[in-house]
Amino acid sequence: MQIGNINIETPILLAPMAGVTDYPFRVLCKEQGAGVVYSEFVSAHGIIRENAKTWQMIEFTDFERPIGIQIFGDSPEVMGKAARMVVDKFSPDILDINYGCPVPKITKKGAGSAALRDLCLMDDITSAVVEAIPKVPVTVKMRAGWDSKSIVVPEVGPRLEKIGVKAIALHPRTTKEKYKGTADWSRIKELKNAVSIPVIGNGDIKSPQDVIRMFEETGCDGVMIGRSALGNPWFFKEAVALYKGESLPDSPNINERAEKCLEHLDQMIEFHGERVGINLMRKHFGWYIRGFTGAAVIRKALVVAADKDEMVTILDSMT
Repeated sequence: MQIGNINIETPILLAPMAGVTDYPFRVLCKEQGAGVVYSEFVSAHGIIRENAKTWQMIEFTDFERPIGIQIFGDSPEVMGKAARMVVDKFSPDILDINYGCPVPKITKKGAGSAALRDLCLMDDITSAVVEAIPKVPVTVKMRAGWDSKSIVVPEVGPRLEKIGVKAIALHPRTTKEKYKGTADWSRIKELKNAVSIPVIGNGDIKSPQDVIRMFEETGCDGVMIGRSALGNPWFFKEAVALYKGESLPDSPNINERAEKCLEHLDQMIEFHGERVGINLMRKHFGWYIRGFTGAAVIRKALVVAADKDEMVTILDSMT
């Protein structure tokens, strides 16, 4: 898959997820074969104010390339300026615009998937970003529409392509659906038929086999993995194997899960600092420690553990 001038060797991508796809998690997924990793979404207003925490959310290493930085905002002027600042300071491979977040605190401000209710604003924001960074491919991640009565997929795709967007990732639910019901993959196929740029499918990928099925059913150029990667960076290794026609590798055993938790914990502390890193890691333990006998007891102990030493002791007891 080609996104602008960026060649994607394996078109199986890590989706941007707020509060999840920070540097430590992206690295773990990249190690397992993710073709592209995306940052969690970053506020354009925070960028132009040069907020220190905002800058930290964007930091990445060359190991993660190709990497996309995702930004969100409700103002063409602010989004264009933020895009230019990100490119000047960090030089990402891809700059992605968030038109998909359904969370009310974002949409109430007119950002995220709220743009699906005002396509003229979407055009203006997209144009401002594309014009601000002419040498960096701009992509969009979007939903199918605001609600079931306003599906915008067939109209928006060509509009975004004409403006200069180099690829579109589609989660084929509406804003109002959030994550309920079933993702309608036929909308991904509809978008693919409406544009000539790459289309990346996203939504209800629950197994590596689903990745292959999405490619086959929709004709999409890439598949983006979100919730199935939580506590399971090995998902990429498994999906890539099937994509390449190889046999499915064995699922990680309890020892491997414990070792990955320890590795992830160390990286979280190194990147975020001990107090913040430990607190952020608690939710990841909830995702890693599942699917085996006694998992619930271990998971609870890790989530309430007082400090790193106690967490390490619990994880060591698993191996």
